[in-house]
Amino acid sequence: MSPLSSSFLPTPASTTGAGSTLDAALRATPRVVAIAGSDPSGGAGIQADLKSIAANGGYGMAAITALTAQNTHGVRAVHVPPADFLTAQLEAISDDISIDAVKIGMLGDSAVIAAVRSWLVKARPAVVVLDPVMVATSGDRLLQEAAEAELRELLPLADLITPNLAELAMLLNEPLAGDWEAALAQGKRLAAQAGTTVLVKGGHLDGGECPDALVNTEGLLAQDVVVVDGGRIATRNSHGTGCSLSSAMATVQASLGDWEASLRAVKPWLEGALRESGVLDVGTGNGPVHHFHHLAPRGQDVPAEGQFAAVLRQDAGPDLDAIYGLDFIRALADGSLTERHFAYYLAQDAIYLNGYSRVLSRAAAIAPTEAEQLFWARSAQQCLEVESELHRTWLSTRTVDSGLGPVTKSYVDHLLASSVSGSYGVLVAAVLPCFWLYAEVGATLHGQFLAAGSPSGHPYADWLRTYADEEFAAATRQAVRITDDAARAASETERQAMRLAFRQSCRYEVEFFDAPRLHAEPESLPKPVG
Repeated sequence: MSPLSSSFLPTPASTTGAGSTLDAALRATPRVVAIAGSDPSGGAGIQADLKSIAANGGYGMAAITALTAQNTHGVRAVHVPPADFLTAQLEAISDDISIDAVKIGMLGDSAVIAAVRSWLVKARPAVVVLDPVMVATSGDRLLQEAAEAELRELLPLADLITPNLAELAMLLNEPLAGDWEAALAQGKRLAAQAGTTVLVKGGHLDGGECPDALVNTEGLLAQDVVVVDGGRIATRNSHGTGCSLSSAMATVQASLGDWEASLRAVKPWLEGALRESGVLDVGTGNGPVHHFHHLAPRGQDVPAEGQFAAVLRQDAGPDLDAIYGLDFIRALADGSLTERHFAYYLAQDAIYLNGYSRVLSRAAAIAPTEAEQLFWARSAQQCLEVESELHRTWLSTRTVDSGLGPVTKSYVDHLLASSVSGSYGVLVAAVLPCFWLYAEVGATLHGQFLAAGSPSGHPYADWLRTYADEEFAAATRQAVRITDDAARAASETERQAMRLAFRQSCRYEVEFFDAPRLHAEPESLPKPVG
C-alpha cells in the first residue's frame, strides 16, 4: 500500500490472509439464474432481474414462475403456469450450464415453491438469494396466503433473504416495524428462525436516511449486524427496487464471496439507479429504476482538463492533514517507531497489496485504451515483482502476526466493490489514493529525512529513500491523468460516484496508517538498532 519499492508500488506477500475473497474478484462472468415472475412493463420481476444481473457484470438466465398483467400503477392479473413446466425450465438450464448464483423472486403458489425446493436440493447452487415476494410495492398480493407456510420452509435453503419490511413482518406473523431498531430486531428473529443471513432494508421507513443491514452474517469480523448507511433518494420511481437489489446481490456475491463487500458494491449502484430513474420517463405511476445509469451518455457539461483532478486533490486535503498528524507517521519520520508497529504495518501492507494488484489487473482488463491497459497491467506486475525485495525479505526474518486486520479487510472490500461496480471511472478513482497520497506523504517524509542530514542510524532509511523514487512519482502523475480523463468521459452521476469512491479510499489510507497503534500486539520485540 505504500510506494516502498524502486518502482510504482510495494508488493504483497504471496496470498497471506487474503483468502478466497481476493481470488473470487477475478472470476469469469457470473452465470446467474433468476427464478421469478414476469412484468410486461419491464420494471420488476424477471425483466428487472436480467437488467440488474447484466448491469453488475453477470450473465443472466431466467426461469418464469408466473405471468402478470401489470404496469407502473399496479398488478391487474396473475397467471401461474403448471409447476412441472417450471421444473422443465430449471432442469434444462442446470443440465447444460454451470450456475454460479440463483436469485429467487415471485413464486406464486405452493406447487411452484415445491418445484423450486426440489430443484435447489438437486442442483445445489453455490449462492442462493431469496427475495420472498409476497406483496408488491403497490400493495398487490403476489403470493397466495395458503403458500406462506411453504415459503417459510424454503428460507433455510437460501444464503441470503431480502424481504421488505411488510414481508419481514408477514414471515414472522408480527406487526409491521415502525422504526429502524424494530426492523433490526425482526431481522434478527428471522435470521435465527431460518438459520441464514437476512438483509434488513430501510427503504420503506420515514426520514432522510436509508440504511441497510446484514443480520447474522458469518465472516464479518464476528459481528452479528453490519449496517451500511445511505441517504434516501427523493423519487417516485421505485418499481422493481427489491427485485433489482436481490439479483444484484446474487451476481456480485458470486464474484466477491463476501456479503458485506457485495452490499457495499450494490448499494451505491442502486442509489444511482434511483437517482437517475427520472430520465427514463416510463409510465405515469411508480416508474422503474435506471439499471444502466452508470453507462448513460454524459451530459453537455464536461470538466476542463485537470479540473476534476483538482477537485479530488481538494477532497484529499483533510485526510492528508490527518495522516501527517498520526503518531505512526511522525515516529516513522524520526526513526523512533517501534519494530512491532512497523512489522504490523508491513505485514498488513503485504496482504493489502495482494488484493490491490488484483484490482489493478481488473482496471487493466476494462481500460478503454491500450495505453491505459498497459499502465495498469505494469502497475499490477510491479506489485508482485518487488515483493521479495522489501516485504517478504524483511518479514521473513521476524515473528509477525500476519493475520488479516480489520482495516485491511475493509479497505480491500471497498476496492473489490469498486472493481465490480461496472464503472471504470469509479474503479480508477478508488485505486488512486494509494498512488497519490503515498507519493505526497512519501515526498514530505523524505524531505524531512534529508533536512535531518540523512542520519545513517535511521532504522527505516531504506524505506524513506524509496518514497522519493521518480518512477513512482511519474506513475502517480499518470494515474491522476487517467482518472481525470475518465471523469471527463463520465456522466455527472458517475463523477459523483468517483468522488465518493476516492474519498472512501482516502479515509482508509488514514485508518491504515493508524492501524498499528490500535491492533499491533503488545511490545515483545526489541526496538530497531541503527
